[in-house]
Amino acid sequence: MKTMKTKKVAVMGLAVALAMILSFVESQIPPLFPMIPGIKMGLANIAVVFVLYKLGWKEAVTISLLRVFLVTLLFGNIGLLWYSLAGAVLSLAGMIALKKTGLFSEIAVSVVGGVLHNAGQIAVACILFETDKLLYYLPFLMISGTLAGVAIGLLAGILIKRIRVEV
Repeated sequence: MKTMKTKKVAVMGLAVALAMILSFVESQIPPLFPMIPGIKMGLANIAVVFVLYKLGWKEAVTISLLRVFLVTLLFGNIGLLWYSLAGAVLSLAGMIALKKTGLFSEIAVSVVGGVLHNAGQIAVACILFETDKLLYYLPFLMISGTLAGVAIGLLAGILIKRIRVEV
């Protein structure tokens, strides 16, 4: 029993580390579309989707929230915490719900995560800036969330199939 718990903690530690590294790497990549702020790949979600499928939803929530807080503390701006947190929570809720149905692939789950992450960030921006004009960005962010979600889902799917996790 203790060995299984130790293995699970080790896998989760590796997943948090990977998510943080991918977040840092992504922060070093110049924006693809500077005229539309907020468009990113969401590379850290590779680790989150992997953990969601290999360990479960509670572990995926833990990995995602730890990554948000740790990356904000180490590399980010505390003002961006609300954006990241809203995006992560909404994204996780959608991915968990879709995965629980058993009807969707890792790619579809990842796409929903990417789209909802962007929706959460726009919602926070609208609240903080007290305007609905930011909703004009939403179609662009939905397209980018879909494209990024497909890429992340493909990569996570490969890892899910090729990496065996015994906890």
